[in-house]
Amino acid sequence: MKLILLLKQTFSDVIGVIASKEGIRRLFQDSLYRNALYLMIANIVGVLLGFVFWIIVARFYAAEDIGLASATISATMLLASFAHLGLGIGLIRFLPCSSKSANSMINTCLTISAFSSILAAVIFVAGLGFWSPTLLFIRQNPIYLAAFVAFTIAVTLSTLTEQTFVAKRRAGFIVVKTLIFNLLKLPLPILLAVFFHSFGIFASWGVSLGVALVVSLFLFLPRAQPGYYPTFAIKRQAVNEMLHFSFANYISSLLWAAPVYILPIMVVNLLGAELNAYFYIAWTIASILFMLPGAISTSLFAEGSSDEERLGFNTWRSLRLVFLTLVPAVIVILPFADKLLLLFGSSYSESAATLLRILALSALPLAINTVYLAIKRVEMKLRLIIGLTAFVAVATLGLSYWLLPRMGINGVGVAWLVSQGVMALGIIADSLWRRRK
Repeated sequence: MKLILLLKQTFSDVIGVIASKEGIRRLFQDSLYRNALYLMIANIVGVLLGFVFWIIVARFYAAEDIGLASATISATMLLASFAHLGLGIGLIRFLPCSSKSANSMINTCLTISAFSSILAAVIFVAGLGFWSPTLLFIRQNPIYLAAFVAFTIAVTLSTLTEQTFVAKRRAGFIVVKTLIFNLLKLPLPILLAVFFHSFGIFASWGVSLGVALVVSLFLFLPRAQPGYYPTFAIKRQAVNEMLHFSFANYISSLLWAAPVYILPIMVVNLLGAELNAYFYIAWTIASILFMLPGAISTSLFAEGSSDEERLGFNTWRSLRLVFLTLVPAVIVILPFADKLLLLFGSSYSESAATLLRILALSALPLAINTVYLAIKRVEMKLRLIIGLTAFVAVATLGLSYWLLPRMGINGVGVAWLVSQGVMALGIIADSLWRRRK
């Protein structure tokens, strides 16, 4: 009942805002909502244009090529999540309070992450025969190998630049960066389809990301952080304060991201490239829903880092916005999942509709979990964060490994829903117990 009243009040507030230009202006003057809305816009634009990209790819490439390319992209993003060492979250937490050493802090974080991404890529490629034999073709082709290392660096630095924009409350630059990346990559698969197979998909994605990164480093960051210029630098005194916080959040970020990036690799090895293509497209669509609470909780974290006294008040405002945007989206996807997947072809609709519906339902408990983790990051409850994210990672990957041979790709959706649901129920039960106590 309280949730229904909360949604009604939020809906009334939003109608009042969008009904006038003055209301919209006030909305974007509020840094919590402004950052959250920009992040949501960037995520939605990225995913929608990503749909167009994969629709184009599905018309010009075989399902097996799509499965291999999507697994390679997932591997690149997984390595980037290892390579950033949690420094991006540290930037959000400490950059607003470090005006004198801000430029050194940013460049030191970028430099350390660049070197660690090279190391991560080299180790991954060297051990491909052990953890992903399906991707051995990366090591066998020098061009593919060089691109894999370069794109791993680009993903790592791209994540850090976006988190710097969030820390400076300039998330509008993320929207422009997302547009550059996604618009540039649309024509490239068509041009490269004549000469390459799965590499054409991977190269289109990576080259576009690299261009967007260069624009962000040399044009957008100097505007967000006055006097900034990108250069190699390692100054420990600039990051000493954030290292402990960054490392703990690095562990939790790895655990939280592990299912997202490992699952495509697990599916391609257990079920094959074709079924991984169906899984990856359904996951990409569901990621729209996952990104909404992610954007709002990131804005809450940035706002709480700047003003902890208003954390409780801003938490309720964030929850109101989360459920107002998320619940209607879930209601739309549940009956129309098969129709939506027809955009990619009838085989995608037949094979992935049930998975998409399960993933859509999982967005509701995930919303509670992401907001709760943002609160605990502001409060610096690092052990609790690591424990919760470890539970989700182990439960999702363990259940997926067990269910994939028995349920096919739907088993991944069940595993994800169960792990997120159990964590959310635990958070709600703990909150109710604390209120009564």
